[in-house]
Amino acid sequence: MNEITGNKADFVGYEYKDVTVKRKMESVYIDGYHNFGWALDSTSNSVQNVNSVTMKFKRDRKIRNKAELTRLQRQFDATVAEIVSLENSKVIRASAIAYVAGVIGTAFVAASVFANQDDRQTLSILLAIPGFAGWIIPYLLYSNISKKKTGMVAPLIDQKYDEIYELCQTANALLAR
Repeated sequence: MNEITGNKADFVGYEYKDVTVKRKMESVYIDGYHNFGWALDSTSNSVQNVNSVTMKFKRDRKIRNKAELTRLQRQFDATVAEIVSLENSKVIRASAIAYVAGVIGTAFVAASVFANQDDRQTLSILLAIPGFAGWIIPYLLYSNISKKKTGMVAPLIDQKYDEIYELCQTANALLAR
C-alpha cells in the first residue's frame, strides 16, 4: 500500500496567489515574492490590460513565520504601488497641461478657419499664429514639466526601492529561521 500512496511525510500542501501587475514591475514581484516564500508557478498575459501580466505563485501552507511574512508582503505590495504611483505622477500633470494647451491652440485654429470663411483674412492670420503655436508649445511644455517632475520624484522612487530591499531582506531572514 505504501508503494501506491507514497510516504505521507513527502506531502506538501500549497497555497496559491494570482497577481496582476504592470509588465515593467514583473521582475520586482518575481524577485520580491521569492523572499516571502512564494515560488513562481506560471505567467500569462493579462486579459484586462495589454501592459499587464498575471503571475501565479505558490508556497507551502505550513511555512514558518507565516503571519509576519504576510504582514511584510502587504508592506511590499503597498510600497510597489507607491512606486507605480510615483512613476505615473511624472507624466500626468505634464500630459494634462499639454492637452489643455493643444485644445486652446485648436480653438484658435478653428476660429481662424471661421474668420477665413467670413472673408476676414487679417483676423484669420492673427488667430492662426497662436493656434499653430498652441500645437507646438504642448510638446515643449510636456517635455519640460515631465523632466522637472522626474528630477523631483527620482529620489523618492529610489527610497521606495530601498524600502523594498529592506522588507525582502527581513522576510528572507524569517524564512531562514
